[in-house]
Amino acid sequence: MIKTIAILLVILLSGVLVFAATRPDSFRIERSIAIKAPPDRIYAILSDFRQAQAWSPFEKKDPALKRGFSGARSGQGAVYEFDGNAETGSGRLTITDATAPTKLVIALDMAKPFQAHNIIEYTLAGEGDSTRVVWAMHGPSPYLSKLMCLFFDMEKMVGKDFETGLASLKALVEA
Repeated sequence: MIKTIAILLVILLSGVLVFAATRPDSFRIERSIAIKAPPDRIYAILSDFRQAQAWSPFEKKDPALKRGFSGARSGQGAVYEFDGNAETGSGRLTITDATAPTKLVIALDMAKPFQAHNIIEYTLAGEGDSTRVVWAMHGPSPYLSKLMCLFFDMEKMVGKDFETGLASLKALVEA
């Protein structure tokens, strides 16, 4: 009986591991919101990492978050390094492309809680008296990430943070 259970567990575990290997090799998470303001006003906030404390959901997860800024004050070349608790982790954001006032591309290099190298993009498009702000993150999905995503819905988890951040950005800009 114990041997049969062990065999079934090995088969089940093998099935999970094989299924994880079939998952996509990359991911993309995206959320958007309309903000009643011109793109240049929103872009000025997004392109200056020093303003993140006013709207970023990740800033609010750790009141003792350690921050460092270097490079350009804003736009391409601006760098933000952070080191926080288990929820925020530690890493570095670098603005690699800045097309004012419509697009920002940021390299996210996480060191903790696990290593990851992803791309964050903000795109801004005028819609009448509002601006459509899209916050997206994409990158590779290594095997360990594929396996974790079988048990945790990263789309929903990170997506909720993006929704919270966009709502805070909207409240800040429209105040």
